[in-house]
Amino acid sequence: MAPVEADAAEPGAQDDLRDSSGGRARPVRADGTIGSRPSRVRRATIQDVAREARVSVSTVSNVIRDAPGVRPQMKAKVVAAIEKLGYRPQAGARAMRGRSYTIGVMLTEFSAPFQTEIAEGIADELEPSPYQEIFVAGGLSPERQQRSIEALADRQVDGLIVIAPAMATSWLEKLGSGLPTLVIARHGGSAQYDTVVDDDQGGARLMVDHLVALGHKRILHTSHPAGRLKRPFVLAHTARCDGYVNAMKRHGLEPDVIETTYSEAGGYQAALEALARPTPPTAVFAGADIAALGALRAAEERGLRVPQDITVAGYDNIYASTIGRVSLTTVDQSGHLTGQMSARLLLERLNGRTQPVHYVVSPRLMPRGTSAAPVRKSARRLP
Repeated sequence: MAPVEADAAEPGAQDDLRDSSGGRARPVRADGTIGSRPSRVRRATIQDVAREARVSVSTVSNVIRDAPGVRPQMKAKVVAAIEKLGYRPQAGARAMRGRSYTIGVMLTEFSAPFQTEIAEGIADELEPSPYQEIFVAGGLSPERQQRSIEALADRQVDGLIVIAPAMATSWLEKLGSGLPTLVIARHGGSAQYDTVVDDDQGGARLMVDHLVALGHKRILHTSHPAGRLKRPFVLAHTARCDGYVNAMKRHGLEPDVIETTYSEAGGYQAALEALARPTPPTAVFAGADIAALGALRAAEERGLRVPQDITVAGYDNIYASTIGRVSLTTVDQSGHLTGQMSARLLLERLNGRTQPVHYVVSPRLMPRGTSAAPVRKSARRLP
């Protein structure tokens, strides 16, 4: 956007002075110069862009809308003119023409590290397009999430990307029937919206197989409450827990699940509870890396060495898990790829695709320094 020069100076910075002869003096501005108040710099218009690029206004509009059929050379001229003039279409005017060129994105919490990686992927994919992302935090309750989504819809966003929504499937389908919508991390699919999910059951199976191959039999899994959702329309953590339970039973082992929150504090409390048992687990498989970091803190406070005394593993492969001093064994589901594919699929919807797409990210086991074979005796307990 072209720079806008400030209007008036701060109160007191511009005085009605009189010269030595008693006549009215010109005002003194805040920057020390003398003269009348400067006028606003005029905002560049679509007509200005058309004149600069020597094309029609409709051509500029087609480039802004990313409409098909615009020749690359023509598009390059228009883009260069837009950048030179600092042109930015007004949101209200764009909405009146049918599009606002904004994409609403609802996360649950900005502090959730995996979701911020998804957000980066969305932003990177939208960057070369004419669309601008708007992020909101919807929290964990269905009611608050619904209010956040409705606020985005009221601002006439062209499409929505919703991460881990906890509201009823019927509400989401009604939303998707009226506004292009993509849902992340919620299984079950729908004819009314697109979905991007990880193969959470497969990823949990990879981790259980890895731990069993190391020799672990007492493997704790920390999960997150399912809330009001029923299978198959469940969030990632429920599908992940199902995968863990099925894999343990396949190995002839007894599942051991503690429901907590996907947070550092939640993983810490779950690990403390498990390590205080008469027969504690030899491995903790946290349902998210952020919870695994809490389990690592609990093990350290109890004087346990990782992985010599206890193995700790997570899920997500967030950046912190790759740091050398953490070196967390985890499952990678590529948050950045998830975000990129989500934005790409939503753009396809906006460009006319009507058939729903259910995209599944393939997980990968990432064995690192926090997993090893268990010692012969149970994990050491301190009073």
